[in-house]
Amino acid sequence: MALNLQDIPRVKTINKADFLKYYFNPQKPIVIERFIEDWPAYTKWNLDYMKAIAGNITIPLYDDRPVDYKDGFNEPHAKMKMSDYIDLLKSEPTKYRIFLWNALKEIPELQKDFTFPDFGLRLMKGIPMLFFGGRNSHTFMHYDIDLANIFHFHFEGTKQVIMFDQKQSKYLYKIPHSLITREDIDFNNPDFKKWPMLKKAKGHKTELKHGEILYMPEGYWHYMRYITPGFSMSLRAIARNPKNFSRAIYNLLIMRNYDNMMRRLRGQKWIDWKNEQAIIRTHENSTLIV
Repeated sequence: MALNLQDIPRVKTINKADFLKYYFNPQKPIVIERFIEDWPAYTKWNLDYMKAIAGNITIPLYDDRPVDYKDGFNEPHAKMKMSDYIDLLKSEPTKYRIFLWNALKEIPELQKDFTFPDFGLRLMKGIPMLFFGGRNSHTFMHYDIDLANIFHFHFEGTKQVIMFDQKQSKYLYKIPHSLITREDIDFNNPDFKKWPMLKKAKGHKTELKHGEILYMPEGYWHYMRYITPGFSMSLRAIARNPKNFSRAIYNLLIMRNYDNMMRRLRGQKWIDWKNEQAIIRTHENSTLIV
């Protein structure tokens, strides 16, 4: 048995009016296959180019270890020179990923390689974020703290994506006071005996190739696995839905600080309690669902 996932629709290209009408307004995901072929980045951006242009920069790295109470919010697990990291990506599988790296801050010339597309949303131009990963490395299932509209541009290799909208949260074993599901769920090959409510979740899937764009609507859960080494860039626009915008403010100002405070006060007991509650609350919800 597998997760109940539908293929994300695909178009070769799209204009602003159609994007707003068919995907943004109803908050549906879409893959756009050939929108950026006129960008210099389309032909230039690969691992070798990133090594050449950013090789001496020390970058933050993350892996798939469980959350520890001593870890700060989004605190990196290791650091490495970009040149050494790219060599590692190309030589062997590694769980180390670059996550939410604002490369343009340190390498302003990258800005010359792309333009901010006009999809009818005001993109936040100060924070284009880059993400890198080695073969079979993956993110935990999570949603972004600001519940933004995200345009995810993939470069080099192939990346697997599984997504769920917020309505599916009650089936996903969400960790309270957090943005992730249980970290021991393998969304690539879930154990339904251990996590039975996942059978009820209805989601979306796709595989991204070089130059393709994935639009992720506000607050969508997403799990990403690098089938081959590669990297992506995300551009984001603030949540337009008032409920999502208010949740983003809550997450940024209250939830994140409360969670950090409880880690300091209760240590690992806080993490363990949250993991237990993810199961208890998900199974309690199941008794309320007809």
